[in-house]
Amino acid sequence: MKKYDVTGIGNALVDIEFKVTDQFFEANGVEKGLMTLVDEDRQNELMQVIDTQQAKKQCGGSAGNTVIAISQFGGKSYYSCKVANDEFGHFYMNDMKNAGVDHNLNESNLVEGITGKCLVMVTEDAERTMNTFLGITQTYSTEDVNESAIKDSKYLYIEGYLITSENGKQAMKHAKKIAEENGVKVAVTFSDPAMVKYFKEPMTEVIGASVDMLFTNEEEAMIFTNKDNLLEAREELKKVAKHFVITQGKNGAMIYDGDTFIDIEPYETTAVDTNGAGDMFAGAFMYGITNGHSYASSGKLASMASSKIVSQFGPRLEWHQAKDILNRLNP
Repeated sequence: MKKYDVTGIGNALVDIEFKVTDQFFEANGVEKGLMTLVDEDRQNELMQVIDTQQAKKQCGGSAGNTVIAISQFGGKSYYSCKVANDEFGHFYMNDMKNAGVDHNLNESNLVEGITGKCLVMVTEDAERTMNTFLGITQTYSTEDVNESAIKDSKYLYIEGYLITSENGKQAMKHAKKIAEENGVKVAVTFSDPAMVKYFKEPMTEVIGASVDMLFTNEEEAMIFTNKDNLLEAREELKKVAKHFVITQGKNGAMIYDGDTFIDIEPYETTAVDTNGAGDMFAGAFMYGITNGHSYASSGKLASMASSKIVSQFGPRLEWHQAKDILNRLNP
């Protein structure tokens, strides 16, 4: 028996989420709808003009949100990440602990520097715009990968955002190698269209001959495969992933279970904030397939969970909400 269902590696970012208008973007020179990497000065400049008292603060990062979701549904997860010995670093460490996720952080190994932060700006149309200062997490490397946690997991889950630095890419490859040498399955998420648009070559290098599970949305799938329609893109993805999920927003999702395609119906909802929807889908799905659920059942759970996430503010469910969703799946 493995200790963990999933060990994740990825950026450790404190998410600071707040509501804005389109005029905010115009006034502050922010490009709407994208994840933009910024330096510390630029992020501090933006933080001066937002009401941080009204903002919602949580530990996050793409894979961080996913491993928390796994924990909330009753799975056992581990997160390998990097924060600094500052106020936000200690907040991150304690928030991850409270979310029931084991991790590699402790008081003695926090280094000097600045913990990464992500300003998540949400407009009335529910679109999320992110300005991210990576801080210390940009130095995440092979030294931060916990080999024993990977070996003691059913799955390794790799966040695509790590691809933006050479040390991050090497950490992804190193973790994948450990997993493959020890019979641990590997899941990769592309994370964002920009990761496959601007880092396609290193991303292809990380994926290698194949991965056991790939998470992508429609746009990422078509960019990565260089196809202009989803039917052709999904056939190309079979060459690099044994199984995969293509999320389709309000149209649900498409799952390839290694043999057939399964269409996952969306759940009707009123979207107020799309931040974290993909991370939640991946977390609920990974919980399902590592805890005895079929691909179809796991997809249904993931669809329920992501529809709930977009109907509220923030990328994380309350514990009772996760329990309610599971009860709906297994009445």
